[in-house]
Amino acid sequence: MNALIVAAILGVVMMFAGIITKQKSSIRLLAIAGLIVVLFANVLDTYGFHFFSIPLNGMLHFDKLSYFFTSIVLACTLIFFLLSAKDLEKVGFHYSEYFALIFFILCGIILVSAFGSLLILFLGIEIISIPLYILTGSDKKNLRSNEASLKYFLLGAFSTGLMLMGITMFYGSTGSFSILNSINVGAEPSAMLIVSVLLLVFSMSFKVSAAPFHFWTPDVYDGAPTVITSFMATIAKAAAFIAFIRLFYLGFGNIQSSWQWVIAVITAITLIIGNLTAVFQQSVKRMLAYSSIAQVGFMMMAILSLNTFSIEGILLYTAAYSIATLGIFSVLAKMKDYSFEAFNGFAKHQPIVAFSMTVFLLSLAGIPLTAGFLSKFYMLKSVMLTEKFLWLIILAVLMAAVSIYYYFRLIQVMYFKEGVEPAIEISSSFKWLLVVLAALVILLGIYPQLLFNWFYF
Repeated sequence: MNALIVAAILGVVMMFAGIITKQKSSIRLLAIAGLIVVLFANVLDTYGFHFFSIPLNGMLHFDKLSYFFTSIVLACTLIFFLLSAKDLEKVGFHYSEYFALIFFILCGIILVSAFGSLLILFLGIEIISIPLYILTGSDKKNLRSNEASLKYFLLGAFSTGLMLMGITMFYGSTGSFSILNSINVGAEPSAMLIVSVLLLVFSMSFKVSAAPFHFWTPDVYDGAPTVITSFMATIAKAAAFIAFIRLFYLGFGNIQSSWQWVIAVITAITLIIGNLTAVFQQSVKRMLAYSSIAQVGFMMMAILSLNTFSIEGILLYTAAYSIATLGIFSVLAKMKDYSFEAFNGFAKHQPIVAFSMTVFLLSLAGIPLTAGFLSKFYMLKSVMLTEKFLWLIILAVLMAAVSIYYYFRLIQVMYFKEGVEPAIEISSSFKWLLVVLAALVILLGIYPQLLFNWFYF
């Protein structure tokens, strides 16, 4: 609760920071310092030091998973600020307001990571979504940004309608909005409850951009300012996933047999469409959009299995995927051309940046000794423990092999093709921060207990 209230206060502070000072460096430092305070407040929450005591009445249920996930998200947001906060200056004139919206999104993330009632889930999802609609269209002079924002808003409103209908039917079936112990173990689910589950599956699949509810993702990611796409594809997506897992782990775990095959089919379609479509993209930014859909296919396995391996795996996957994707997009945000040809000879002119990007791409591809490899292993292992869906495991491995093609394509052009030096400004501090993140990806791939020891402490 400490982190939630502090984040909300900082959101309001950042709204007025632009009036008090026009120096963007001061606004940026205030945002970074404020985020560190939120992270510290969450650590205090984790260890039981609560400065704000508010009766929750079952609406929120803070536990170890919610605190730990929030810590990962806040740490990744700090990485985002350190890498890309300066690039937000290029988006538009409302610099401080962008940070205010991000802090409000963090409030929504804290809510969805600890909701005990479907009303809080709805509230949290909307607190995340509405600022994202605004940030997507924040480049007012770019028609593609405006189009992306409108498309995201209209399709987001449709998915919200599905969610509300699902919540309504859940209440009609159980007589409660609470997901905690609302469904008795072994009870035969009613038709209304099954329809509720399906509607919530479809709605949440839209939020995480799982196929066939992914159609908004490539256009929105491509049209939004690159620095905003970086945030949407990592931190916002991770928040939707923890909400998805929490909903099914706590709410529908007792009737897993009723919805497991639906999740399995969605997972398979997502893996196929995401990977095969990414192969044919000529823009790195659009390729990453489809690759993010492919990564969702692996992350959906955590919902399919709902066991210890899946919980550990999704936490590792969240950290590994977010770090790697933030690193790649931070470089992309500094470039004017997003085509593969723009990266020709990149390693010759920017060897440190190219090396870091290579590590990030290897992790996304699931190459051993990276965190991405172990993340995928945990997902596959969790499905194996269900003793079902062998076909899905085989499909996932084949699609992971396909992903190697389009990730290695970017590595190839960076190292094995000639090109002119790109006109980008990269500071030495930015380069070494990328190196630190690349080292962290490798460290988590070799010693994942660094993360899990903290979780089980």
